[in-house]
Amino acid sequence: MGRACWLALFFVQCACAQPAPDQLMDAPVLREASDYQFSTLELDSADGARHYRVWLGRPLKVSAASPVAYLLDGNAAMAALDTELLNHLSHRPAPPVLVAVGYATPLRIERNARTFDYTPRVGEGAQRDPLTDVPSGGADQFLDLLTEQIRPLVNQRLEIQPRRQLLWGHSYGGLLVLHALTTRPQAFDDYAAASPSLWWNNGVIQTDGLAQRLRAKRPTLLLMRGDAEPASPTRAAKPQDDGAVKRLLASLQSVEGLTVRYQAFPGLGHGPMLPASLRYTLEQMSQ
Repeated sequence: MGRACWLALFFVQCACAQPAPDQLMDAPVLREASDYQFSTLELDSADGARHYRVWLGRPLKVSAASPVAYLLDGNAAMAALDTELLNHLSHRPAPPVLVAVGYATPLRIERNARTFDYTPRVGEGAQRDPLTDVPSGGADQFLDLLTEQIRPLVNQRLEIQPRRQLLWGHSYGGLLVLHALTTRPQAFDDYAAASPSLWWNNGVIQTDGLAQRLRAKRPTLLLMRGDAEPASPTRAAKPQDDGAVKRLLASLQSVEGLTVRYQAFPGLGHGPMLPASLRYTLEQMSQ
């Protein structure tokens, strides 16, 4: 199957998927044989309030040249994978190692934990999410956990020091990817933000000073959005309702040393963008 047809097939399949908030995680790739071998590791947040489960997917061959993709909302990311995709990736020029960072829960999405982990700190004092009113603002704590605890454990299991590492996230996860890029661009080589929640707290992603923080680093950003997505969860989708994305894109493209690419997904709304953007990102990364 040609690359264009393969991607088109997956986008059509994704357009029909709109999971319920309390949907249980179902990841057939953990039951079926494929060219990837999965193992898990578990750990807790520093305050013991959040419990993480990480799925490590190894292709047939792993070396320091193998790119490593860190996938947020790991439970949902695992559910979005399938055996055909994994076997396809394994025969690409650079099969990626997959690190799906999720939560120790039977649910596909752990909403309270991800809301805290994926949202930046704004101001002082107790912070609540403007959409759900649950605690928020733990983005930097989570990024510390990801880079200082999870990544060393992954590298230890792989027995490599990978040369290229990517961070992918969707929705609130996309917001975290952008927060990581703009505040600690040294952390990853590639960033992939799908349908980022730019509306959150009236916009918290700032690019001021990013060029200086890059120093010798030359990261890439893949910014993705479905053209049937609303600008925020409280608004109906309108054609070309992408003003916030365009403004952010223009600001990021002006940063010297940062390579930015934008990919629109025709006909896709917010929910279907998770599996579609994940597949697209892995396809691009494995070239």
